[in-house]
Amino acid sequence: MTSPTSPPDQPTAHDYEGAFDLLARMAEDFAANLDLQETVRRALTSIVALVHAQAGSFWLLTEDQRELLCLASVGPNPITGLRLPAGEGIVGKTVARCACQRVLDTTEDPDFSSIADETSGMLTRSLICSPLRFGERALGAVELINKQGESACFDEADATLLKVLASSAGLAIANSRLAAAQRAHERTTREIELVGEIQRNLLPARQPAPFPAVGLNLPARVVSGDFFDILPLSQGRIGFCLGDVSGKGINAALLMAKTASLYRCVARDHEAPGAVLERLNEELCETATRGMFVTMVAGVYDPRDGTVELASAGHEPAIVRYEDGRVDRIEAGAPPLGILPGQAFPAEEVALEGGSIYLCSDGLTEACSGGREIGSEGFEELVVRYADKPLHERVDAIAAEAGSFELRDDLTLLALSDAERPRAVFEQRITARPEQLKPLRDALCQALQEHGLAMGLAKDVVLAVDEACQNVIRHAYGEDREGDILLRVERRGDRLVLDVIDYAPPTDPAQVVPRDLADLRPGGLGTHFIAEVMDSAEFLEAPAGCGNLLRLEKRLP
Repeated sequence: MTSPTSPPDQPTAHDYEGAFDLLARMAEDFAANLDLQETVRRALTSIVALVHAQAGSFWLLTEDQRELLCLASVGPNPITGLRLPAGEGIVGKTVARCACQRVLDTTEDPDFSSIADETSGMLTRSLICSPLRFGERALGAVELINKQGESACFDEADATLLKVLASSAGLAIANSRLAAAQRAHERTTREIELVGEIQRNLLPARQPAPFPAVGLNLPARVVSGDFFDILPLSQGRIGFCLGDVSGKGINAALLMAKTASLYRCVARDHEAPGAVLERLNEELCETATRGMFVTMVAGVYDPRDGTVELASAGHEPAIVRYEDGRVDRIEAGAPPLGILPGQAFPAEEVALEGGSIYLCSDGLTEACSGGREIGSEGFEELVVRYADKPLHERVDAIAAEAGSFELRDDLTLLALSDAERPRAVFEQRITARPEQLKPLRDALCQALQEHGLAMGLAKDVVLAVDEACQNVIRHAYGEDREGDILLRVERRGDRLVLDVIDYAPPTDPAQVVPRDLADLRPGGLGTHFIAEVMDSAEFLEAPAGCGNLLRLEKRLP
């Protein structure tokens, strides 16, 4: 029941001064303290004293808006911790209407609830209740009961004073909640950044060229559900994988970290890709939660013969581009990891023959350009477009172009090239005599042309080798010695590497200095010609049992 419509009583000057002082202290206290309950208790104590109430309580709506919680209470019988249904009693009515309620006699008000009285043992005769207003809604309410003094009833001046104090408290609580939310957000952001940093440290560092495998990860957020790995195995082989965890956020990041760590441990004991995926699948089937799974490709590259053994668990097709320009796809042969226990993962062997293999996550194929997804066809087009670049530049170029589109998910890319694997072009051993050089020149020229060198370039390389062999005969062996010369020629990517090996006493490279071109005496200009024709010529440490090793290199067009 509200007060009759009569002119409201006016608070005294002392009340105004006390109210202003309390408002200032409340604002300062809420701003300076993180303990909301204690700060509210102190504010409520001051409000009860200022309005001369017998008791008071401070109520807040719970997060689900279903209950009102007594956060603090002041009086002979505290009810702190009491919960009421959101619409219960005068407090519920105050919050629902976001308006102050003044009850002169609780026995005549049908909305009055006796639950608090039954809990505390007090008898509520009159009360005022004002909402903790924030904007157009109420966060809760402040209730004062039983005015002390002669009138024993709260007047309009008391209600006005409580509305001011309650509104200030509501604003302070809203600000406190916003500050707490901001602190929580900042803490969560720092934690997510730490998770992202840990994730990045799980990815292998990029090896300097001409290492045959390169990976790259571009997370769509701070943390990523994608991962890749490249690790050395026995006999010079290289293990590699690329995976994509279902879902996003921290859960995906944690499963990513677990799977990446498991792969590194398992791959060293079970080098066959199919066996690796089987072991990972069993572990994830036992421990993965919330229906999460992992798509993954695992492989082993053997540089001795240029083969790749590959197994795929529900992942995007692998793209293979051969040296002659042919392109092939390798589809997944089994479902993702973490779905079916006991699942087998068949492996497929691919002879790269100087070509490259590319793996990507669906963040690349699902990237949008002009409203359309890139898809596997678009990925294949990017592979072909940048095929002539060195491997490291190739991966960066593909990722940069795909990354310029609208990314819906993490983008991860891994490429492995067989182009740097040494492939024998020619090998012959001759006696270090001038008459042996012509047959060597003819055989070498034919071998170079069979491996795709144009006639003019092949002849230049042959003449450079001839000059190098003549220097061995004249200067390394000389007139008084005889021995052999071994010529070994390999192709490494776009470079031709020629090793001229002799068995004479070691030569000091510093003494091998070309004669001045102005000196027109016969002989001695071979080193000038070699330097002109080849991209590099240097003496390296000779193999055991040999005398000298001169390495010539020529970059092929």
